[in-house]
Amino acid sequence: MRPMVTLHSQVGGNPNGAIGGHDPLTGDESSRTVRILVVDDDPAMREMVVDYLEAHHMRAVGASGRQEMASHLANGDPGLVLLDLSLGQDNGLDLLRDTRSRSDVPVIIITGDRRDEIDRVVGLELGADDYLTKPFGLRELLARVRAVLRRDAGRLASPRDPARGRCRFGGWQLDRRNRRLTNPDGAPVALTKGEYALLIAFLDAPQRPLTREHLLQATRVHEDVFDRSIDVQILRLRRKLEADPSAPAIIQTERGVGYVFVLPVERA
Repeated sequence: MRPMVTLHSQVGGNPNGAIGGHDPLTGDESSRTVRILVVDDDPAMREMVVDYLEAHHMRAVGASGRQEMASHLANGDPGLVLLDLSLGQDNGLDLLRDTRSRSDVPVIIITGDRRDEIDRVVGLELGADDYLTKPFGLRELLARVRAVLRRDAGRLASPRDPARGRCRFGGWQLDRRNRRLTNPDGAPVALTKGEYALLIAFLDAPQRPLTREHLLQATRVHEDVFDRSIDVQILRLRRKLEADPSAPAIIQTERGVGYVFVLPVERA
């Protein structure tokens, strides 16, 4: 991508990069070991972002496209991925889809013109955690990186975390550690972030009616995106799980209430 970053954000201000006061991610020694993967096919832009993150106590590495990105991910998930969607021969949305199908690593996408919202909407629906629109300031990038890392740290430390493991239902299996869903034949089934969040809401409360409001809150992954009808999300998940989505046997409608996941869930 072309370097469309406001360079003034590199100079002045607090030398530790904090914005508006103390940030726990700069004071915690563990934050210095966070590895950020910057995926961008423009060498100058990639080096600039890597250097800026390094200067603010984060380990950062660069990748120019699919092959280098895959090589880095093969060595273990980074703490966060910064993914430019304009990668020349590689399609950034395809890379996001591939990443999200096998990992729950936080991803911030970088999109083009502010007037073109389709890429960021599609990217968020595919499971991106946040986005930046060019041109952007490096201070804003740093603030968004810290915010996503804070949210992810809170998710991992939540009381629900001990339940992360394997869930089995009707021959299906979900490995919550790597967000991998397999069907009764053992074949993997890709889920978007919204579909995954919806499935987790059902698995956490099987055989109990859940209201549309509860499910909508559970699947809200980004405040800036207009709310999709929960019925549309249910239909999409049914298409992944049900033998006949028009006659659902797993996720059934509870008239006047919402939906119920009718299968018992076994945890391992």
